[in-house]
Amino acid sequence: MKTLEFTHEIAGLRSTLQTFTRRFTHDRDESLDLVQDTILKALTYRDKFRDNTNLKGWLFTIMRNTFINNYRKNQRTKTSHDTTKDLYFLNVEEEHTFNRPQESMEFREIWNNVNNLKEELLTPFKMHTTGYKYHEIAAHLNIPIGTVKNRIFHARKEIQKRLHGY
Repeated sequence: MKTLEFTHEIAGLRSTLQTFTRRFTHDRDESLDLVQDTILKALTYRDKFRDNTNLKGWLFTIMRNTFINNYRKNQRTKTSHDTTKDLYFLNVEEEHTFNRPQESMEFREIWNNVNNLKEELLTPFKMHTTGYKYHEIAAHLNIPIGTVKNRIFHARKEIQKRLHGY
């Protein structure tokens, strides 16, 4: 399928994609964003599409995966939408600080336990907590990705065990 033909077929499926977004969101703006992201990804990764493949199914898969990835990203960042007048909640002072002695002590205790891990557990754990992806850690440390996941898991378990005093 040529690029122009591919683009034309995707444009023809726009209303179908719009209808399909109702499975994920009832917000009109989110729905339009999801359709736009899906079409952009489809056009960007056009080389991944194989002839004799169901284009609509391929687009639906892109849309579903895009929605899931955005949802997970929002859950991780704990994004909240302030719909109050004058953005009241966004302007409320943050109450969670480490200015109080007990929070500061807990924070230090946690990081002391983290820093007392064996080096083979400490490095992948710190890299993961600072935002590195598993494959990036594996490449940096020149170890298999399964080993990276295993070491991060064991680092978490070791920290939990030390904090609970077992």
